[in-house]
Amino acid sequence: MAKQYRTIQEVAGPLMLVKNVEGVAYDEMGEIQLPNGERRLCQVLEVTGDTALVQLFNSAMGIDIENSTVRFLGHGQELGLSPDILGRTFDGMGRPIDNAPDIIPEMSRNINGLPINPAAREYPNEFIQTGISSIDGLNTLVRGQKLPIFSASGLPHNQLAAQIVRQAQVLDDHEDFAVVFGAMGITFEDANFFIQEFYETGAIERTVAFMNLANEPTIERIATPRLALTAAEYLAFELDMQVLVILTDMTYYADALREVSAARKEVPGRRGYPGYLYTDLATIYERAGRKKDSKGSITLIPILTMPDDDKTHPVPDLTGYITEGQIMLDRSLTQVSINPPVDVLPSLSRLKDDGIGKDKTREDHAATMNQLFAAYSRGKDARELSDILGESALTDMDKIYVKFSNEFEKKYIGQGFRENRSIFDTLSLGWELLSILPESELNRIDQELIDKYYYEAKERVENNSISVGNNSDK
Repeated sequence: MAKQYRTIQEVAGPLMLVKNVEGVAYDEMGEIQLPNGERRLCQVLEVTGDTALVQLFNSAMGIDIENSTVRFLGHGQELGLSPDILGRTFDGMGRPIDNAPDIIPEMSRNINGLPINPAAREYPNEFIQTGISSIDGLNTLVRGQKLPIFSASGLPHNQLAAQIVRQAQVLDDHEDFAVVFGAMGITFEDANFFIQEFYETGAIERTVAFMNLANEPTIERIATPRLALTAAEYLAFELDMQVLVILTDMTYYADALREVSAARKEVPGRRGYPGYLYTDLATIYERAGRKKDSKGSITLIPILTMPDDDKTHPVPDLTGYITEGQIMLDRSLTQVSINPPVDVLPSLSRLKDDGIGKDKTREDHAATMNQLFAAYSRGKDARELSDILGESALTDMDKIYVKFSNEFEKKYIGQGFRENRSIFDTLSLGWELLSILPESELNRIDQELIDKYYYEAKERVENNSISVGNNSDK
């Protein structure tokens, strides 16, 4: 039986000191028993000699130093796992909140897990379809990749996250696909939005959701992404599923880490965040990937808001070092009702070239992607020149590129939050937009592909038989 300690020395905010402990380890879970019989959880943050510093999972209210006892459980925080976790919603501690019975676990895993050994990693090279043209066509998500979304306050990243949960899939019907969704520090309204979306669209059947609300304990916010990734590791590496993990909002997670660090009186780093923020984020992000000995994979999309729209803020800055690219959301696109407001030019998927092409998407994918990037960039430059000097300063070709950029934003980027496009719809739409340009301007596409797709797309446009890109839900 675990030893009980009646040696609580001090309680300060969310922290508590326990003296004269024996055999207690870092990250070990503990249970506090109050005089009235109530039990509360805590976790060891630090052990110095015979003194343990623990983090409270609940308020310190009601803890009587003289009469309360603490016992340590001999293990870290664990999550019970079984195939029944699919379709379920849990809180930030892994407890069911969907009014369904408790999970009967087949196994339990420590939520801290381990990053995948680099020698055991398989290189990501298989396409994942999100149904969003600005991602699938231009910043392709690859199975096993870490691709964050950089957003800002007031931008519709929650709607984008819900859309990805609803629409994401692998193209091989023989493979099982699941989504693990972890939300940290969100409001009750946001949590209700996600839950309603998942249930109304049926996405909940293949989803495991972990919800930590803004009014819940800070330590739960730190545990939530680890719970989500533990569930993902079980689904991917025990059940051989292809798993997409979406974590929102990593800025709130980092703020929780800063709060705990300040309570421990640690020396702060940039903007008050602890000096180990990079290491801590890496322990989360590096749990994604593919393993050589497993058919399953974990693909990670962390979403973070940039305070003051500042991409040099420590959280996006460090995230960019660890992950393989970023999807940037743009406020100016939202202001003109172009949603999802993905700014494709500064966005980047470093692994996209490995997940596209013949036998993965289609043989024209890379060429059309490069041509669309080049044409949109020139069109934006011409549009800005027109805004400054007037339309008369533009050449006839510049005016064509301005028309292209406007149509590209309206139809390709601005598909709305309810339209689900296959990669083939996206590629066809790309050709229809490129048909605005003269053939001589398609200098990044081989003539063989132009002959195969360009004239057919031009004919569709002339006959007004475009099948995608006219979505009215913006």
